[in-house]
Amino acid sequence: MEVINALGRRKSAIARVYVNSGKGSIVINNRPMEQYFPMDTLQYIVKQPLELTGTTASYDIKVNLDGGGSKGQAEALRLAIARALCKIDQEAHRPILKTNGLLTRDPREVERKKPGRPGARKRFQFSKR
Repeated sequence: MEVINALGRRKSAIARVYVNSGKGSIVINNRPMEQYFPMDTLQYIVKQPLELTGTTASYDIKVNLDGGGSKGQAEALRLAIARALCKIDQEAHRPILKTNGLLTRDPREVERKKPGRPGARKRFQFSKR
C-alpha cells in the first residue's frame, strides 16, 4: 500500500496526515499520541474514526499538526484521519463515518474584533444620563 495523505481543519488548526499500513501507531509532530495529547478525551476524539471502522491496528499514522489549541487540533486530526480512511476504502468506510458526522468540516471560526468595541459583539455600557 502506498502512502495516503489527507488534510483536516478546525478553527485555526491544520492537520496533515500520512497513512501507511502498519501496526496502529500514531505519531504527531515526531511524538507519540499519548505524549502529545495526554488527556483521555482528546485521545478518544483522535481514535474515533479508527474505532468506528475497526481499523485501529491496521494503519500507522504520521501527523503534522499546526495552529490552534489542543481541542481544535484533535478535531482537525479526527477529520483528516476520517478523510484518509475514505480514500483507502470508500465503499466500506464512508457510510459509517458519514452517519456519525466525522466527514463534515465544522465551519465555525472566531469572529473578528470590530474597531471601537471591546470585542466582536460586546458593546460598552450604555449610559442614558
